[in-house]
Amino acid sequence: MPEAPSALPVRGVAGTSTTPSFAMVAGETSGDLLAGLLLDGFRGRWPDLSAGGIGGVQMMRRGFQAWWPSEKLAVRGYVEVLRHYREIVGIRTQLRQKLLADRPDLFIGVDAPDFNLDLEADLKAAGIRTVHFVSPAVWAWRADRVAKIRRSVDHVLCIFPFEPALLAQHGIAATYVGHPLANVIPMKPDQAAARLQLGLDPDELVLALLPGSRRSEVDYLAQRFFKAAALVQKAHPAIKIIVPAVPALRVQIERAAQSAGMLARVQIVSGQSHTVLAACDVTLIASGTATLEAALYKRPMVIAYNMNWLSWQIMRRKKLQPWVGLPNILCRDFVVPELLQHAATPHALADGVLQWLDAKIAAPENIRALEQRFTKLHEELQRDTAKIATDAIQKILAG
Repeated sequence: MPEAPSALPVRGVAGTSTTPSFAMVAGETSGDLLAGLLLDGFRGRWPDLSAGGIGGVQMMRRGFQAWWPSEKLAVRGYVEVLRHYREIVGIRTQLRQKLLADRPDLFIGVDAPDFNLDLEADLKAAGIRTVHFVSPAVWAWRADRVAKIRRSVDHVLCIFPFEPALLAQHGIAATYVGHPLANVIPMKPDQAAARLQLGLDPDELVLALLPGSRRSEVDYLAQRFFKAAALVQKAHPAIKIIVPAVPALRVQIERAAQSAGMLARVQIVSGQSHTVLAACDVTLIASGTATLEAALYKRPMVIAYNMNWLSWQIMRRKKLQPWVGLPNILCRDFVVPELLQHAATPHALADGVLQWLDAKIAAPENIRALEQRFTKLHEELQRDTAKIATDAIQKILAG
């Protein structure tokens, strides 16, 4: 683990000739991607920006000093978190002490609310301005978090249009910045170019498997996905199955494929999830940010999730809406199937995929209707996120 530097230089306040210093925490692959896009906007406003904390590859490419890697926090589920509790709390304690000693102009917590909100509360109490990027989904589950958000942050940058009004009802300042991925993913993805890049035939059927970006997700989902893919391949022997693997999890995914007897029958690539989503006809995908990415690529999908039994019992009691997948939540309807926990059997997952493949052949109007719905969603989420977020942060720093 890299040692944190002895100080994060404090360079002044935005709006003057000096450059601010930021501390940031992004807790997993999706947060790293969002934070990297945010840093692009910051660099445009403050080319000499100093930023450090917890981050991943995308942030480091933008000059971010990652004192700890973001995958240290990539744990989901109550029981799973307990297994890593001491290490995670230790990292937060060290980071808190460092930031209180070497005060940044602003702290930005990117998602990872279980880690960031407590840290933000301590920093805000000490007079350090705090911003949370990606509002915790209090509209979907755990509404009791609202009081903690109000206590912890000066401002929330929201990626969904309905969130600022909801937070304002509870006295929380917020700005809708759009979803950064809506600007990165093309409105009309080039499937042919993506297939060429991956060495796939333009006319063959392609199934993408995305079993998650956390070790715990891969543990609970990968074998189910590969067994489902085997059943799909039995019905469509010529179908190509491709898996974009987070590099750190590739060995784990290969083992799951081997265990399911599918290693020689699938194509596993390191990263390239966006290229894979652009190339596929349908995706079997773990619930999370990747489902929104699939929607922005206008792809039919089957959403699945499975976790530790106790974690599931706790989470289902805190659920406020009938949907779990982001495309369904944002469309306010079951536009794509969700198969959760015990319902996520290989046979059920395969049936869901086969229904989309059958629709592609026998009822293409159903596919077109889904694409139109996802195009409308894409348009709603498309904003100049980096500029809006940077403007909001500049006002906070100057206030």
